[in-house]
Amino acid sequence: MNYKISDTIVAISTPPGSGAIGVVRLSGDKAIEIADKIFFGKNLIKAKANQNFYGKIKSSEDQILDECMASIFRSPRSYTKEDVVEFACHGSDYILSSLLKLTLSLGARLAEPGEFTLRAYLNGQLDLAQSEAVADLIASKSEAQHKLAMNQLRGGVSNTISEMRNRLIEFASLIELENDFGEEDVEFANRDQLINQVNQMLVELKVLSKSFDLGNAIKDGIPVAIVGKPNAGKSTLLNALLKDDKAIVSPIAGTTRDVVEDTISINGKLYRFLDTAGLRETTDQIENIGILKAKEKIEKSSIVLFLSELRDDHLSIDKEFKDLHLAKDKKAIILLTKSDLFDHSCHAYDIEEAISTLNNRIPVLNISVEKNQNLDKLVELLDTSVNELSTGHNEVIISSARHYQSLENTIDALNKVLMGLSSSIPSDIIALDIRHALNSLGEISGEIQTDDLLDSIFSNFCIGK
Repeated sequence: MNYKISDTIVAISTPPGSGAIGVVRLSGDKAIEIADKIFFGKNLIKAKANQNFYGKIKSSEDQILDECMASIFRSPRSYTKEDVVEFACHGSDYILSSLLKLTLSLGARLAEPGEFTLRAYLNGQLDLAQSEAVADLIASKSEAQHKLAMNQLRGGVSNTISEMRNRLIEFASLIELENDFGEEDVEFANRDQLINQVNQMLVELKVLSKSFDLGNAIKDGIPVAIVGKPNAGKSTLLNALLKDDKAIVSPIAGTTRDVVEDTISINGKLYRFLDTAGLRETTDQIENIGILKAKEKIEKSSIVLFLSELRDDHLSIDKEFKDLHLAKDKKAIILLTKSDLFDHSCHAYDIEEAISTLNNRIPVLNISVEKNQNLDKLVELLDTSVNELSTGHNEVIISSARHYQSLENTIDALNKVLMGLSSSIPSDIIALDIRHALNSLGEISGEIQTDDLLDSIFSNFCIGK
């Protein structure tokens, strides 16, 4: 961090471009003093806190720049816990940039990306996990992303980590006492009880760490791989789900040679659909590269949609599906396509039942994109699959790779603690491993932090937040 926290900072806090309203925000010891010099209609220095005032902005030449509303927030009752002034003006680029220049000429400094939220963190308004959630909240594009960010902003992750740290601190104090009285061979903690406590904490940490798979999928879009033989209708389905001609549709086998993907929000959840190359044996080198990429996407996806034509033999469909070698916990839906070309509805139902029975009652659905048949049921199955992915996780789900790495480091340290407690390793070595676990957990909430870490996190924010 190369800037002074004691400076008064200013930034345009609304997105670039013309709009009905634009907001310029000041924060710092001189925020109200600077604002009062250019705002006419109310003495802001004497104004009561947490109120809005109507007035005019005048330039140094005493010309009226705009009519606006000024909002006053006095320390510590503000976002940054500093004095804050927000001008809500007409959203003209000229007005906002001119207002910005006025405040800069009076001693304010242009804020760095994320500096308002950084000050909120440094002043104790938010912890580091909550600060990161602010950026996630701004970037949210779906109800699920919004819910995830709001839970973290309200302290869901932070409270869980704090409770774990408190238990570890209590645990560490007992071990440290033994070190202090080492010569007297005093044992303050029952080893069996401590082992049980560490095991319980490891279970909780692993559940939280495992939630990253779901949290990351929600944050970036739940990856859904659309796979199957060439001409099974994969690209047609992708276009129908996206309501756009994203993928080229052709009767020629092997048309899709690379992964085509796009995102769309359905029922409050952001999905990232991946149309993959048709799976088959081929001597075409380029097509084989596409098939390898398809298999990679299957591995990384949360849900697999396996497509096969309804008119194919159910035993061959079953074999092709099993040839995917999906992991046991992988969510999959088998779709029997082009059902509009198959007249026997009873027989179609029999095929669905047969394939589902052969695969542990996996969802099987016959569809026709051409006739818009059962696409609504497909959406319901997708929704159910996502809900099932959430099963086993409590309300606290992590979505940050940084948090995930810290949790994994904590787990590694506690495994060493467990080994130490189960053997004759000296308690001072055990205490060192406990400190490592505490430091790793503290990195999540910011109780343990470095300037490099803060720069890395807040540089990804927009200016003005």
